[in-house]
Amino acid sequence: MSLTDLKRRKSKPRKKLSVEDFIEDANNYAFGQPSLANRVKKSRKTNTTVNQKKQASRIFRHATFTLTETSIAQLNTLAKESKVAKSRLIRMMITEFASKSKAELEVLIELSQD
Repeated sequence: MSLTDLKRRKSKPRKKLSVEDFIEDANNYAFGQPSLANRVKKSRKTNTTVNQKKQASRIFRHATFTLTETSIAQLNTLAKESKVAKSRLIRMMITEFASKSKAELEVLIELSQD
């Protein structure tokens, strides 16, 4: 017996989702739980999708932080006017802030209204 004898010759039949299952999966997704639809999709990933993920040059991580209502409004305005994503704007501001000297940072911190 060789390993080729163990290879699955038939693909599994696709599961059809009912409307109720679809709604339940949407609820699971909203609560951060794994869904049946995602498990089905994962098994059908193509090589191109996997290759595209490998080619990503930057790895981003989710971050949670608190902003005032004023800061959120300002960020929304900046994003709309500049047509740049809010997360990218924040990364740009962090880079700019990090490039300042200690004296400049102290002045900015003193002038901050927060």
